[in-house]
Amino acid sequence: MLKKLTLLHSNDLHGDFLPKKGEDGKETGGLSRLAGYVKKVREAEENVIYANAGDMFRGSIIDSEFMGLSTIELMNLLSPDVTTIGNHEVDYGLAHLLFLEKCAHFPIINSNLFITINGARLFTPCLNIDIGGMRVLFIGILTEEVIASMKSEKVIGTYVDIQAAAKEIGVIADNYRTRKTDLTVLLTHIGIEADRELARLLDPEWGVDLIIGGHSHTLMEEPEVVNGIPIVQAGTGTGQIGRFELTIDTRKHKPVDYKWECVSINEDTAPIDPVMNELLDRYQNVTDAKYKRVVTTFARKLTHPTRTEETELGNLYADLLQWESSFDIMIMGTGAIRKKELGPIVEYQDMLENTPFDDMLHMLKVTGAQFRKMIQHIFRDEAWEGHTEFYNYSKGVKIRYRKSTHTIEELSLNGKEIEDTDELLIALQAYHFNNFDEFFGVPLEEVSKNMKPRVIATSVNNIVEEYFSTNKGLDSHVEGRIEILD
Repeated sequence: MLKKLTLLHSNDLHGDFLPKKGEDGKETGGLSRLAGYVKKVREAEENVIYANAGDMFRGSIIDSEFMGLSTIELMNLLSPDVTTIGNHEVDYGLAHLLFLEKCAHFPIINSNLFITINGARLFTPCLNIDIGGMRVLFIGILTEEVIASMKSEKVIGTYVDIQAAAKEIGVIADNYRTRKTDLTVLLTHIGIEADRELARLLDPEWGVDLIIGGHSHTLMEEPEVVNGIPIVQAGTGTGQIGRFELTIDTRKHKPVDYKWECVSINEDTAPIDPVMNELLDRYQNVTDAKYKRVVTTFARKLTHPTRTEETELGNLYADLLQWESSFDIMIMGTGAIRKKELGPIVEYQDMLENTPFDDMLHMLKVTGAQFRKMIQHIFRDEAWEGHTEFYNYSKGVKIRYRKSTHTIEELSLNGKEIEDTDELLIALQAYHFNNFDEFFGVPLEEVSKNMKPRVIATSVNNIVEEYFSTNKGLDSHVEGRIEILD
């Protein structure tokens, strides 16, 4: 018997709760319209499932002010049928995440977050949803590569690579996928490249039919089919939602046809959910009273359009953190800057939303040879696909890199080529310091022999706020600090 199933999905909402005005003056996105769209589809279609592929948290004052509790309350109203863990779900600490899970009125699944002492899973690994005479199995997947912020949680680990994740899917499929299962969906938060690799490793006998992913913020026009499995993502934020229309053969227990699209959430496609709107207004009134004050002005709007190249905002932040400092080079993680544009008027709320990962600043001493090896590692091929950490550098740094030959043709500071025997003082945020070996390809133990690393600031945003408050009309340009050839 053929049955219809509508499967909606979001990923990487990142606290993108409020609508934005387009150039035509119309509103796009916002949690009220996203909720309105989901509600509209649930009323119009007979069998509807709404899934979320992780990273509900971070990105807005409404989220950070209430340490994710506001997000859980808003998500309760949005009412996904299933969601999985993203890397930013642990930003407020693992214990706090477990508290937030207790506040959630929707199921959160993950099959490979473990307590390392006894191997027990932290979350329910999967979920069977029975709907309209169909049974749909969801399996949640996260890998070690995307939980760098949990390195301090020694008792917890996913401590699995893609191969081990694939094996875990086999374990779940063997134990929880029965002859009554009509559709098996992997709900992942590992990035599009890892999704591709995972799909290639899956045994067809495990019966995985779809991969709904997140983490890499990939906005797709159509599914990418690998090993016969469609892979989809719906970008980031609330400006769009993925939609599958599936035809399920419940006798053969498998999908026989599907259509997929990424639907824009705007005034034309999505009505406002008034209840969600009222709840959002309550949270926004609290945060506006505290955070709607001007901290500085820019000469113009400054941009950060991509994480894989030098940007105006990247240079601004690297420079202000290096200004009048005790170190030579600020290495600013491009992923730490969350807005694609900022200014010309910058409110306190804008400042905090742009750099929400407020942590300590560490200073290290590296040799010129070590610094060159670090740059070589950062600029490896995977960097251009957006799946690795990338950085902007403070004024005076010049890097010329040729992709075709994987060679650094220039590496200089203040017009002088950096020699292997030179010694440089560099600064990093704690997140990058804690993952130094992985992110820079040089052992921290080796670097620490040059000088014991030290904390030189307890809050990056303290420095940013003070600089913004004492400097107006700020400007920044892309100067060719990073030059990529070929």
